[in-house]
Amino acid sequence: MLEHKTISLAEQVFERLENDILTGKYQRGEILTELKLVTDLGVSRTPVREALHRLEQEHIIEITPKGILILGVTEQDLKDIFAIRLRIEGLASAFAAENMTSEQLAELKEALDLQEFYVSKHDPEHIKTMDSRFHQLIYRYCGSSVLNDTLLPLHKKVQKYRRASVEDNSRAHESVCEHRAIYEAIEAKNAALAEKCTTEHIANAANHILKK
Repeated sequence: MLEHKTISLAEQVFERLENDILTGKYQRGEILTELKLVTDLGVSRTPVREALHRLEQEHIIEITPKGILILGVTEQDLKDIFAIRLRIEGLASAFAAENMTSEQLAELKEALDLQEFYVSKHDPEHIKTMDSRFHQLIYRYCGSSVLNDTLLPLHKKVQKYRRASVEDNSRAHESVCEHRAIYEAIEAKNAALAEKCTTEHIANAANHILKK
């Protein structure tokens, strides 16, 4: 059963289904029915249909005569996502170095400090949450809605693979150190260094995830 929130029911259903697919609850190739989703979520058909239409537009599912086919994220999708992030995510950090306010920097530092704390506690779920928040704050505050709207969905699509990464304690420590370097470059308003550190971080993340 979904909770009552200020966002629409269709949006809640979309977020729930998107998360369930991208975290691997529903596997690629699995076929679901609208009735099953209505029953599982405890909502009417209308918000489910609206959510499914959006998911199909994002190529996460395909609506077929047999039911709702889960597409998820393929290995090629994963390679493409990292190739794109390698080329543009550094730009978001460069823009962030030029645009972030002191209040926004404080938010970024809080996410980084919490990530570091959870790494010390070997808490993968919270590490992943704070890792995501760190990147999302850079997207949000870089000053470009185009970059935010491009990078946010790409980052969300690698959720299942990022969990495996943060569960590797060695990589989790490396990642938080890389985030620290990105933060310090942004704080120093060094756009070139922020871009370089971010590109290196994405390359390291890609190498770790794609080699598995």
